[in-house]
Amino acid sequence: MALADPSHPTCTAARYAEGVQGGYSPNVPTNRKPRVTIDQVAQATGVSRQTVSRAINNKTEIDPETRQRILDAAQAMGYRPSRFARGLVRQDLITIGLVIADVLNPFFPEVTAGVLEAAERRGWQVVVYNTGSERRKELEVVDMLFDQVDAGVAFLLHHDAIAKATAGNLPFVLLDKGGRAPAVPGVRIDFEGGARRGLEYLIGRGHRRIAMLDDEAYLSAEAPNTRRELYLKVMGEHGIPVDINWIQPAHNSIDGGAAAMERLLSAHRDVTAVFAYNDLIAIGAQLRARALGLRVPEDCAFLGFDGLSIGELVEPPLTTLHIDKRRLGEIAVEQAALLLGGMSEDEIPEAVIEPQLIVRASA
Repeated sequence: MALADPSHPTCTAARYAEGVQGGYSPNVPTNRKPRVTIDQVAQATGVSRQTVSRAINNKTEIDPETRQRILDAAQAMGYRPSRFARGLVRQDLITIGLVIADVLNPFFPEVTAGVLEAAERRGWQVVVYNTGSERRKELEVVDMLFDQVDAGVAFLLHHDAIAKATAGNLPFVLLDKGGRAPAVPGVRIDFEGGARRGLEYLIGRGHRRIAMLDDEAYLSAEAPNTRRELYLKVMGEHGIPVDINWIQPAHNSIDGGAAAMERLLSAHRDVTAVFAYNDLIAIGAQLRARALGLRVPEDCAFLGFDGLSIGELVEPPLTTLHIDKRRLGEIAVEQAALLLGGMSEDEIPEAVIEPQLIVRASA
């Protein structure tokens, strides 16, 4: 099994690797119930493991009353039979369900590549689900995961989807877990360190009128908007007052960034720098600013977040906070492997991806 590399520049994984190799158990409280096994159902009902399997698979060679007693006990105990137990797949083939927010967003293909590569090294297969960050779709996909895969690796925005995904017996790992589910295994992106690094770079370059183009999806989601909170926090720490109109919502796309930038400039032509929620929004904003006659970075500097390859192709190239997206996917699969191997959720050591400031000509 491949482990996190403690020397990797964008992963503070020394504790992670130590934990995998040495049994490190972080002191993280959890309200999640342990997974119920087929053996526990057998013990509770006083029958053999094979009899439980026959009842689950509705075999004819079992007494109907016994079958119903086993099924009732399994339901009461919260047992969810695996696809193996239900005879749906070869028992040597493991399937990971990868849930992403937007298949068209260039952030997620790189995460997917990391998941696919890590799964392929183990001989596993991957099924990809796209939610569009919609609450309804997230809940629907979570329901499907329980029946279709052996473990889930997911980006979920809504609290009820996270709660549903982690309430059952399916091994589950969150991509970008943040502070939404501290007791659930997952990979945390250090947005605070990254946002602080980027904003202090802009402040150090003399900027005081720094606007933010925010992802509009967070206006209706329950998930905390970490990047906006950090923007306000860092600006406050440096004694820089923020005009609320400096914060403009943007659709998570290049066109969305362009539209938000036009609204911003119509009200505040005097801003000298823009901190965007991500690279797509930053690129759209920068393109629109130049189309409206602003020089970049002389009149307005631009800072993105995510480190997408497309940022190198715009003119001038985009300064960004780079997230190692491929490594993010790899670590998530490593954590899923630990869960499938029998490690409990509270034994999975924390893994953190540190965004790195990449300075280019836009700021």
